[in-house]
Amino acid sequence: MARAVMSDLAERAAQRFAGRTAISMDSAQSLSFTEINVRAARFAGGLCELGIAQGDRVVLYLPNCLEWIVAYHAIARLGGVVVPANILLTHSEVGFIAANSQARAIVCEGVASKSVKAALTISKAPTSILIVTGESEAGVSFEQVATGQSLPPRETQPGDLFTIAYTSGTTGTPKGAMITHRAVYESTTGTATIHVRHSGDKVLSALPLPHVYGNVVMNAAFVAGYELFILAKFDAEHALQIIKSQRITLFEGVPTMYYQMLQSPDLKTAQLKSLTRCTVGGQTMPTASIEEVESRFGCPILELWGMTELAGPATSHSPYWPSRHGSIGLPFPGLKARVVDLNNAERPAPIGEKGELQVRGSLVTRGYWKNSVATSEALDPQGWLSTGDVAIEDEDGYIFIVDRRKDMIITAGYNVYPAELEQVIAKHPAVAMAAVAAIPDKEKGELAKAFIVLRQGQSCTEREMLAHCRSHLAAYKTPRLIAFVDDLPKTSTGKIMRRALA
Repeated sequence: MARAVMSDLAERAAQRFAGRTAISMDSAQSLSFTEINVRAARFAGGLCELGIAQGDRVVLYLPNCLEWIVAYHAIARLGGVVVPANILLTHSEVGFIAANSQARAIVCEGVASKSVKAALTISKAPTSILIVTGESEAGVSFEQVATGQSLPPRETQPGDLFTIAYTSGTTGTPKGAMITHRAVYESTTGTATIHVRHSGDKVLSALPLPHVYGNVVMNAAFVAGYELFILAKFDAEHALQIIKSQRITLFEGVPTMYYQMLQSPDLKTAQLKSLTRCTVGGQTMPTASIEEVESRFGCPILELWGMTELAGPATSHSPYWPSRHGSIGLPFPGLKARVVDLNNAERPAPIGEKGELQVRGSLVTRGYWKNSVATSEALDPQGWLSTGDVAIEDEDGYIFIVDRRKDMIITAGYNVYPAELEQVIAKHPAVAMAAVAAIPDKEKGELAKAFIVLRQGQSCTEREMLAHCRSHLAAYKTPRLIAFVDDLPKTSTGKIMRRALA
């Protein structure tokens, strides 16, 4: 019987799915479940020979690639702690993560190794081992480590620390959320179960592997036995081509990926009949856009929600349930959710009214690494995690995310939620993407400003857009300023950065 640990996930997949292809990359490289397990076992042995022991932290600072997956399962096999670092982070940011987590080793690309080594010195990170892919004289070769003696999975417990996942740090110094084996395993199996993932699926993802969403999509392949096609970087035309050529059954994405595919000229001739469902997470997506995706793609799009502190997705929909567009669905097993009063967390918000979403259960972080202050601010004594999301719960228990609490705009004493405005703006036929941010105002404190990307070949004036908004919104919610732009700033995972606009 499977245990809720990650240390033997690759081994169990190899036993169940043997020579079936597990992962395929852009470059036509692919590995079977057996090959990944064999390589992970030898890489784990190589890490052990370098002195990496159970419980040691290892930073993974690589792009989406097969080496990332092999190293990840090797660290899990060894009983080590994975510290994922997005490839778009600067070397100094990676130096901070390595120093803060007290990492024993870091795996990175050869081309970045000298800069990374210098950043480790500046940050005074204790990291003593640099493992590099490709050619470099700054560290130990990845290929050399991969020739270690095969190591069997170490004994681990579900409650053991498995990952230290660092937040983006947009509101201060990044914090390392401590995630257990059980949390990653249950987010993975919950995602696989509720989306009805199976060995006949062919899944396409361009989500970054270090991000909890992309990480769970990757791990779910080892649970369900499907073939996962991974893009190093998202490109709408390339994604549409792969869906056609590989007969993809499930596409995973964030809202901006869908916006770009909807705008692509290739969509008119794309063959998407193989798709049986899609998923979207990472940020709220206007219902008008969801409906357009379902209409153009010919399959349901399943909204999901999660966060770094929950190891990945934690709520979603099943393709067999009736659609509730705008809802993030129901909590996974092992997670309880509640919506509390925005001004008094001890008091539940009435059904249908806005409050802050709180969650409790086995998916929740143990706290932040060496940061007791941040831990006590996020987790109450009963274990409820304050998510920072403003939400509504309906009478059936479905949860609807209104917005991030920190993104709320207060104008003349009224609360204005950017996502609500974005929902309305997205209904205009000329709009491809939109984001609303707060700008300071001496009289009213803050005003809402809309930044809009128009569809190719479409036009719209500021007067027309304001009239559209006024017909759907109360006067105090209507954006006071409109800016038409060519693009919107995004994070490495494709989320639109409202604060950068402000």
